[in-house]
Amino acid sequence: MNGPPPVEVQVLVVQAPRLPPLGGEAVFDTQQLGPEVLGQSVRLDGALKTVPGVSLFRRTGSDGANPTIQGLSLRAIAPSGAGRALVTLDGVPQNDPFGGWVIWSGLPGQAIASATLVRGAGAGPYGAGALTGVVALESAKGRPGLSEWDLSLASRQDARWAARLGTEQLVLNLNGERSAGYVPVRGRQAGAADRPTDLETLSGSAVWTGTVGEIDSAVRVGAYHEARGAGLAGAKSIAEGGDLSLTLARQAGEGGWRAQTWLRSSELGNRSVAVAAGRKTTTPANDQYATPALGYGLSAALQGRPAWGAWEVGADGRWATGEVQERFRYLGAGFTRGRIAGGSTSVAGLYAEAVWQQPDWVATLGVRADVWRQTHGHRRERDLATGLPTLNLAIPATSGVTPTARFGVRHDVGEQSWMRAAAYVGFRPPTLNELYRPFRVGNDVTEANSALVPETLYGVELGMGGGGDTAWSATLFVNRLEDPIANVTIAVGPGTFPVVGVIPAGGTYRQRQNIGQINAFGLEADARHAWGDFDLTGRIAATRSRVEAPGSPLNRKRPAQAPAFSATAQASWRPTDHLTLAADLRGESARYEDDLNTRKLGSSLTLDARADWVLSPAATLYLAVENLADARVVVCATADGVESLAAQRTIR
Repeated sequence: MNGPPPVEVQVLVVQAPRLPPLGGEAVFDTQQLGPEVLGQSVRLDGALKTVPGVSLFRRTGSDGANPTIQGLSLRAIAPSGAGRALVTLDGVPQNDPFGGWVIWSGLPGQAIASATLVRGAGAGPYGAGALTGVVALESAKGRPGLSEWDLSLASRQDARWAARLGTEQLVLNLNGERSAGYVPVRGRQAGAADRPTDLETLSGSAVWTGTVGEIDSAVRVGAYHEARGAGLAGAKSIAEGGDLSLTLARQAGEGGWRAQTWLRSSELGNRSVAVAAGRKTTTPANDQYATPALGYGLSAALQGRPAWGAWEVGADGRWATGEVQERFRYLGAGFTRGRIAGGSTSVAGLYAEAVWQQPDWVATLGVRADVWRQTHGHRRERDLATGLPTLNLAIPATSGVTPTARFGVRHDVGEQSWMRAAAYVGFRPPTLNELYRPFRVGNDVTEANSALVPETLYGVELGMGGGGDTAWSATLFVNRLEDPIANVTIAVGPGTFPVVGVIPAGGTYRQRQNIGQINAFGLEADARHAWGDFDLTGRIAATRSRVEAPGSPLNRKRPAQAPAFSATAQASWRPTDHLTLAADLRGESARYEDDLNTRKLGSSLTLDARADWVLSPAATLYLAVENLADARVVVCATADGVESLAAQRTIR
């Protein structure tokens, strides 16, 4: 939500080396969020949700969601736990090397200066993974000493702290939170087995910037750790990891170059349970005690700025390797089977992009070609008592070449109005998680699928907008997603199935599959108007999304977790120099929990509010209330009708 205007202070800017933007993003559906939104939100994913259609897989925020469903999607075409959007920080991908999701506790809003959201498939410099768009984050700058800090206490024993400090060339970001959490299943449906989603997080990063000779340089190192309850007795997850990146850049005359290399490691532990009738007890179902993964990449770009505009050519590559190590098949006295499954993936590409600029016209064209590979796939299972193998699969390698492109043009009509058109093709290879890691939520089991192929999105859109006292924009889009990866229902329990084993009553057996295609079209619009000290912003997104898979029970169904309509409104009022009042309203239509559209989740409407009192030019006291009306927001439902809810009213 909107907060008080930033205090004007003299700062010494510490900025990561970068090449200037080519100037072509104006032809696409682009939104930018600044520190007045990012810094005032408790979590970065919550700030991004002020743009309708931007969401994690479910309505749950990163305060209560399992790490494996924290992937981000930018349009309500077909949300995915792995996410269908690429998230970068100063150009470095932040998506997990094993699962594609983002650990949002490792990206505190106070450490981010701006977020640029580009909706629509990204080709050009973005590459693989930018299927429904890109979220490009830019690190917040620092100044000598303690430049910013935040301490807060909230409902349910929640305590949070964050700090940014440094020197002329070094910025340190530290962040932590501890919360007793909330119980997702509440009221009459709750049983003795239901527990709070308690949470502990700790993250930190250090960024050094400087000049070596004539080359601008930056080194970033970061780490995160989070432990959270899953809302059931015995169910818990632990996620931790670290990253290291090096960036070099030089601008000279009418051009320049940039080179970047990065390394990311991650680890995930995930314990899941089966729930007894009446939710009285739970039984261990799966213990994924380790999921080590390593990702690394590099990129290089050369840029020129002739009189007619700008151009850039470059190359990039990303590699990932990882495996899940787990115990399963619990038979009363303990787990009886062990499993190790994983492999390696890679994608590398070449791209070229050019922007042509005239006083009233901007046009851009970008092309790419990527080579992707899935190799060293394996799945080995053994009897824990005897050590004898029960399954030993060596999965054949697969590979391919995928060309992508994007094109757009914008024309300024008069001094404050414009029109634009764009077309694009993007793709996303399956993650190691989708290829090799099965998982369980309560009594629902989802199997991996090593035969998955990349998703490809084709799209066109038309937009218009204007400035002046009221700034507004509207976009019509048509997208087709081919070979989308979805969790497809195979059977409903009770029953016993090969590889999976026993599915109890009320449970569902699913498998990740490519499901033909998803066709979607929709409207996105926003407007902002200021009356003196009062500021109002409204945004809407309406999307009709349907699966096209003739002969399949999914044909003509709406993709799971894809609402047809969502809207947000933010208001800010500054009645005095010291006081700022802000409100954030979010609503969306019903969505479905499952691929067969049998579990309907009702519409939701929540209101957040905040008051900031400026004590001095350097200090502010605030009171914030999330879900002010204590709305009942359903985030998921089981086959036997048990509903899980988002957090209740939270006072911070």
